[in-house]
Amino acid sequence: MAQYDLTNSLSEFMDLHLVFPLLEFLSTREIYRNESLIASKYQLLQNTNMVDFTIDVFHSLHPDEVEPPEALGQKRNEVVRQLNVLQERSSEVIELFKKKEVADAVEKNRDGQQLWDFLSENYNFDRERLDDVFHYGKFMYDVGNYAIASFNLDFYRNLAPADSKYYSSAQWGKLASEILQQNWDEAMEELERLKDNISSALHLSYSEILVQRAWLIHWGLFVYFNHPQGRDSIIDVFLHQKPYLNAIQTMCPHILRYITTAVVISKRRGTVIKELIKVLQQESYKDPITEFVESLYVNFDFDEAQAKLKECTTVIENDFFIVGCLDEFTENARLIISEIFCRIHQRIEIDMLADNLNMEPAEAEKWVVNMIRLAHLDAKIDSKNGYVVMGGTQVPVYQKLIDKTKDLHLKANSCCQKIDKKLTLGI
Repeated sequence: MAQYDLTNSLSEFMDLHLVFPLLEFLSTREIYRNESLIASKYQLLQNTNMVDFTIDVFHSLHPDEVEPPEALGQKRNEVVRQLNVLQERSSEVIELFKKKEVADAVEKNRDGQQLWDFLSENYNFDRERLDDVFHYGKFMYDVGNYAIASFNLDFYRNLAPADSKYYSSAQWGKLASEILQQNWDEAMEELERLKDNISSALHLSYSEILVQRAWLIHWGLFVYFNHPQGRDSIIDVFLHQKPYLNAIQTMCPHILRYITTAVVISKRRGTVIKELIKVLQQESYKDPITEFVESLYVNFDFDEAQAKLKECTTVIENDFFIVGCLDEFTENARLIISEIFCRIHQRIEIDMLADNLNMEPAEAEKWVVNMIRLAHLDAKIDSKNGYVVMGGTQVPVYQKLIDKTKDLHLKANSCCQKIDKKLTLGI
């Protein structure tokens, strides 16, 4: 199933540190040779300051060699030297903020400029000292100490003006640090904050904004598939917000796999499936997950859908981001097959439905009962003769109206936020 592995495509839009969890995951699967994965990990580590980790990977790659290359030892000494220098320079600032009157000022002055004025007037605080905090935070991120990195980058970002040299880097570093610590609530807040800042970044060109949105989409996968409300956010952001859908269609159509997965397992599926189908038909990107949906909603080919569902299982099992959705996806996929099958037939043999669902007839009958209840179908089961008999399936007018207007509040909120930003910026 290597042809459906998206690791190479995804890693183009990720920081090196975010790629390591993907490689660790692949090492538990049998898609690639383990030696090639270790070699890829070792190559990536050359561009970081995680020297001890690099040495461990070197020994895994070359178990017969006792000593690592001399260059790694020299790099380790240099990393320790830089760490001591940065630690000493930034520690002065950290100690300053432990003082009671400074801590009180931080609590009182939520506005970064007011806090900056207080520090510069009373403690001769300058940009160089603030930049030291950023450099130390970035260095700690490079060596893999994400907790300390998060603290220092957040410290810098809260004091530095938005047009500061390192402000954007601090934002991205803060988000990556929270992701790598699996602090999903904090990561979601950072993701939203970064999304807003990209939208209001008037100094960036259209192409630069497009690239930043593509990066945010990929980093967001970590958050959206782990945060309790994340899967709905995939639909709201990637499918409903035109700037992000445009970025996906222009730069990274492989993200359609994750949008499709989110729609299939969503309780809002009925209200967004038409939008998804429209997007899928516009794009050339295909994989078993997108083809499963098209086989049902476009071709009404149940044999193809059943075959694609089997392939979906393999694809999901080997995808870092959606492996945890396998049971939920399978359950909802069967529900979709049954629902559509029942809607286009007047009378259905339970044995035939059981074959389509890969179930025993008794299990399929229970499944149909549950599906009728969840999908609000007008149907009854003739257990004696082994049939499902469908009644009228016309949707009431008021229900159609509810379905069409269900997501209007999301679009209205999005419009209000854009207007507020323009008013704030004086546009």
